[in-house]
Amino acid sequence: MIDGKGKFLPESKRALPTPLVAFFKIFGISSIFPGSGIFGKYHLGYLSPDETHEIEVLPGAFMFLRKKALDTVGLLDEDFFMYGEDIDLSCRLIEGGYKNYYLPDTTIIHYKGESTKKGSLNYVIQFYKAMIIYAGKHFSKRNLKIFQMLINLAIYFRATISLTKRIFYKLFLPVMDAVIIYAGISLITPYWERYKFPGGGHYPDEFMQMVVPVYILIWILSVLFSGGYEKRISLTDTFKGIVTGTILILVIYALIPVTIRFSRAMILFGAAWAAASVILLRILLDKLNLEHYKLKGKKGKRLLIIGNQEESRRVRSILEETSLKPEIVGVVSPVQNANNNSGTGHPGQIEDIVRINRVDEIIFCSRDIPAEEIIRNMVDLTAAEVDFKIAPPESISIIGSNSIETAGDLYLIPLNSISKPVNKRKKRLLDLVLSLIFLLLLPVMLFFVAKKRGLMQNILSVLLGKKTWIGYFHSEKSDDQDLPVLRNGILSPVVGKENLNLSNETIRDLNLIYAKDYKINHDIQIIFKGFRHLGA
Repeated sequence: MIDGKGKFLPESKRALPTPLVAFFKIFGISSIFPGSGIFGKYHLGYLSPDETHEIEVLPGAFMFLRKKALDTVGLLDEDFFMYGEDIDLSCRLIEGGYKNYYLPDTTIIHYKGESTKKGSLNYVIQFYKAMIIYAGKHFSKRNLKIFQMLINLAIYFRATISLTKRIFYKLFLPVMDAVIIYAGISLITPYWERYKFPGGGHYPDEFMQMVVPVYILIWILSVLFSGGYEKRISLTDTFKGIVTGTILILVIYALIPVTIRFSRAMILFGAAWAAASVILLRILLDKLNLEHYKLKGKKGKRLLIIGNQEESRRVRSILEETSLKPEIVGVVSPVQNANNNSGTGHPGQIEDIVRINRVDEIIFCSRDIPAEEIIRNMVDLTAAEVDFKIAPPESISIIGSNSIETAGDLYLIPLNSISKPVNKRKKRLLDLVLSLIFLLLLPVMLFFVAKKRGLMQNILSVLLGKKTWIGYFHSEKSDDQDLPVLRNGILSPVVGKENLNLSNETIRDLNLIYAKDYKINHDIQIIFKGFRHLGA
């Protein structure tokens, strides 16, 4: 088995997980000494992957068995949910008098980790649960107790590491933002105080101890809702978050009593410093090439398409519609003597084409290239450190997974679904901003809104997160059970059309269009259309 980069997967051959073998695997000792006959036995790292060997465990992803052997020892055990059933079957085959062999002569691509990402807490729990089931079937009572103790230790150990890493990666950037913004404002404040209080004086201690931290919290929450803390960092979203937070702070500043208004100028100075510092921090982290803090919208990958003219044009059109905007450096026809004047070269030149054009990724058109040839090319190009994708025929997606550590990686014509985390945050932020604006304009709005008491109740419900200003239209005829979940809406995409006796299909289509292609300006347009019904 090879992964999505063409690299050999050590899971292709394994030993049975005795307590000692499992101990070395669970606590990472086998990965430190992979070629050891003692410590590296789990993956049999001391056996050449290019030679035939009698082994103990074969992977369920790539087994070839006699029917007679299965009739003798039984099929896969359904007690195993996701992992371990191949180990159990391999063990039963050996116990039944058969031998298991590893053969290097044929290869498959195994996109391992698609069901549960390797290294995640869910992966750890599912894998070790399977090991406990296996141990219960094949170990003695004494060994079972030892093994169960090891497994429980491993789960707590790996869970602690996983949780700690997750918390660190989630909090590192917002904490750094807060520290840098606070440090900057604390340096700016004395200089402004000299101008503000020429006769001597300064802001009260509460300004730096309480007010500035509140400002920083609002900026960070605004950046969060704007998508500035996504895995691929967007400088634009980060800047939008700071601007939105500043506007929100200024609105709150205008509403609070004069006695606790300290300085509008310091808000603006702080906002300018916050915008500059957080953006510079992200650029620095990106320059350091840290995986969790890479910028979005950088120059796209350099891609090479391998396929005939018709299919390569279709794949090119898919790539052009994605948000990643990769650079396509050329097309190689899979046929050596193909009449392809626009081609970059022929199959025998792929390695040179990759090197000369600094190709980052190769896309194989599976309609034009046999699977065995795709695999052979991937294995041959392993040293080139390029990524690979496969474009299935008549599909709008291009699939692949570059390593065991990454879950599904694909190019897909994007739909801006309302279920995306960034859109959920944008919608919630819009709800909060509109609610505060409506509170500020409440005396005026009461003249125009039909149900005045309902307006105040709706503002409070939205602020508390019980409702949203725009949701789906619900009726006895509507069927929205398959749509992303939203809070009950005050208004809906059907606003102004409620009395038209709309069919179930029309209502569902309007809800579906709203859900699959969410834009803030759609919500604002609906608000304007249904302004009189905000108290409904």
